[in-house]
Amino acid sequence: MKKNLLVFLLIAIAFSSCGEYNKILKSTDYIYKYEAAKNYFAEGQYSRAATLLNELITILKGTDKAEESLYMLGMCYYNQEDYQMASQTFMQYYNVYPRGTYTELARFHAGKALYLDTPEPRLDQSATYNAIEQLQLFVEYFPQSPKKEEAQQMIFELQDKLVMKEYLSAKLYYNLGNYLGNNYLACVVTAQNALRDYPYTNLREDLSILILRAKYEMAVYSVIERKEERLRETVDEYYAFKNEFPDSKYAKEADRIFADTNKMLEN
Repeated sequence: MKKNLLVFLLIAIAFSSCGEYNKILKSTDYIYKYEAAKNYFAEGQYSRAATLLNELITILKGTDKAEESLYMLGMCYYNQEDYQMASQTFMQYYNVYPRGTYTELARFHAGKALYLDTPEPRLDQSATYNAIEQLQLFVEYFPQSPKKEEAQQMIFELQDKLVMKEYLSAKLYYNLGNYLGNNYLACVVTAQNALRDYPYTNLREDLSILILRAKYEMAVYSVIERKEERLRETVDEYYAFKNEFPDSKYAKEADRIFADTNKMLEN
């Protein structure tokens, strides 16, 4: 009996809440709607708040309430994990209100929303570049912001994702070998570009061993006219690798490549 009564009360509250919300939707008292939207936002009812705020940002245009409404709308999308809409709304905010009350937070959340929406490294990384751009703009505009460190950390993580994308591409080229062309050369170029663009990456050692492997394979399968040249390039690459990574996890493999290369040079 008590359980049935509780269910009845919950249903009654739900219908009462829906009835109140519908009444707010139909109201022409926009200050009343604005206050209701703020209450829904505070209660975490972001979908209802967003519906009201979308109407209010136009109607209340030119007032401080329109400014706050636009920022709250961005946060509604953000809290619902609709990061694309969130970033677009925050960008709209700081473009309309470049010196607004929430401009610093809007710029930060525009970048963070894009950061949270970036794909895994194997996929297209256009969104990652956009997120880095937004976060870098935030750091440039607000160098003293308490959120600067968090923004920089996100930039580093996004750059790591871009490096991983290049590493996976270089590794694929290596695995393709001589299939339909000299994929070893493509591996070398891709890995070298990644090291040039992101010199402090945590994947530096992994990219470097890929270059050594690929140069060795190019030498092994080279035409006679270029074989010695490529073998010597492999030896040079080995010394560069050992110099930078004297205690490398790939030390045994690198030493084997070096020994095999020297044997071929002696013959």
